[in-house]
Amino acid sequence: MSERTDLPLPDYDHLPVGSLISRIRTLDADGLQTVLTYEQSHANRVQVVQAMTHRLEELQAGAQPSGGDPGAPQPEHAAPPAGGSEVSEATSGPPMNPPSHGDPTNPAQPRSTG
Repeated sequence: MSERTDLPLPDYDHLPVGSLISRIRTLDADGLQTVLTYEQSHANRVQVVQAMTHRLEELQAGAQPSGGDPGAPQPEHAAPPAGGSEVSEATSGPPMNPPSHGDPTNPAQPRSTG
């Protein structure tokens, strides 16, 4: 039985099923067997085991790994913020004056009747 740190898919336990099924296509038969053994001895998710078993059969029949990077960044996780704000005096809008109604510091002016 493999340990999580020995798996060919980084952060395996946190990959969503859809990403996991896509990423197994990058593995060769040995790597896929390692992940399959780990899955069966841990979560043993039917959908994942079936997908891995099917892919393993394809590889044994002559299919080739897809060539993607199993350790590529996960699109499901947002990139960290760049940091800092791009707002400055030059990019802020004009000052706002609130309407006269509802603002006690700017009482309403009487209408002129003339």
